Amino acid sequence: MRAEEPLGAMRATASPQPGPHAGAIVRAARLAAGLTLAELGQRCGYSASQISRYERGIQRLTDITLLRRFAEALAIPPQYLGLTPPDSTGNRRHADTGPIEPAMPIPGPNLNGKFRPEDGDDPVRRRELLARAAGLAGAVAFGLPPATRPQAHGDPGGDLLYGSANAEPVSLTALRTTTAQARGYFQTARYEHLAAALPRMIAAATATCDSATGAERATASALLAEAYIVAANFVVKLNDDPVAWALADRALQAAQVGDDPLTTADARRAVATVLRRTGRPTTAHELLMTAIHDIEPAGRVSPERLSVYGTLLEVAAYTAAVDGNRAAASELIGEAKTTAARLGHDANYRFTAFGPANVTLYQVSIAQVLGDNGTAIEHAKTLRPTAIPTAERQGRYWIDVARAYHQWGKPEPCYRALLAAERAAPAEVRYRPPVHRIAEDLLRASHRQSLPGLPAFARRIGLPA
Repeated sequence: MRAEEPLGAMRATASPQPGPHAGAIVRAARLAAGLTLAELGQRCGYSASQISRYERGIQRLTDITLLRRFAEALAIPPQYLGLTPPDSTGNRRHADTGPIEPAMPIPGPNLNGKFRPEDGDDPVRRRELLARAAGLAGAVAFGLPPATRPQAHGDPGGDLLYGSANAEPVSLTALRTTTAQARGYFQTARYEHLAAALPRMIAAATATCDSATGAERATASALLAEAYIVAANFVVKLNDDPVAWALADRALQAAQVGDDPLTTADARRAVATVLRRTGRPTTAHELLMTAIHDIEPAGRVSPERLSVYGTLLEVAAYTAAVDGNRAAASELIGEAKTTAARLGHDANYRFTAFGPANVTLYQVSIAQVLGDNGTAIEHAKTLRPTAIPTAERQGRYWIDVARAYHQWGKPEPCYRALLAAERAAPAEVRYRPPVHRIAEDLLRASHRQSLPGLPAFARRIGLPA
């Protein structure tokens, strides 16, 4: 597989029945390009309402010619839609008929760079490693072609964006329990379990939402949004920004139907994360500030509201730092610190893991991304890692410490931080692209003698020999 093929796991052949997530990918690309439904329809020869039906999955995208038209109009890499990529001559081969025809791209916005992962790493290897670790059940979750989708343990299949068409509704109590369990898998960095559980959970949530009426439909929609949020958070870990974008967008749509302000705020955070990762920090910042304003706590408020509010401030501060805006980052993380003091302790309301320790964790991240590595380490020294309430956040803390030491040119403490991250959250180390890049750099720099066990560590996290 060539490094420039971001979705090489789709293989080199197009399925005659592309994955059901194609409409969501088209929607994400259209929004990224700033096109309306009508404008995209003009480029492809369809009405705005027909485009909307395709995007929402009401009418499935299965026609190869139409998929090619969308790919060319929006500059979507063909592999994202299960299509054969152009060969080295610029021609393309139809998977169904075989003849070669010249590629004739329709003028349109170029999104190839916009979907480049923020962490600069191909998500394919993450998905393949995780699918194997999940007993192959997780492969269904990540868009492998139908011909290669392994069925393990009787798993009926399905996918993250639409789930299984055969799913049955469940009670709201059962759905709430299942969603909380998925959140727990994420926070304990049990990603193999999460990969296997997500497709079935989303399928059940979708079926329950579709069958519910009245107040129950609002509750079911909010739970469906929760399911999409945890899925988006997880796919970000795998560096698969296009799929994460579609999931986050679905989360926001469901949350708005559910009419729960805190779920809507969390869904906006998920969308903003992908906006930042795809090179739009200013838009991400604006969306986060809207969310912050909408749930700003006044007077006596619940700890849940304080925790979501504080989390939004942290994410907005980090987003400002990515954009190089030191003043905004400092102001926002300062407000988050005040909010954490108001909460009074580290907790996990609404699965935020928010509190004073988490604010310090974000101070480490912000300093590191701004290149202030000494400051990042000074912040890190003030934090007792065991005070961080979840394994996933503990892993993130140690990885940020390792990144700061790596940028600072200090290989020994960098390696010690990586080992600490592995002890805290093994899967966080195994599937995070920054860890792989650091380990590769340490190996290339011939630190094997001064860093005992480095080759074994590299093997444990899945680096190729």
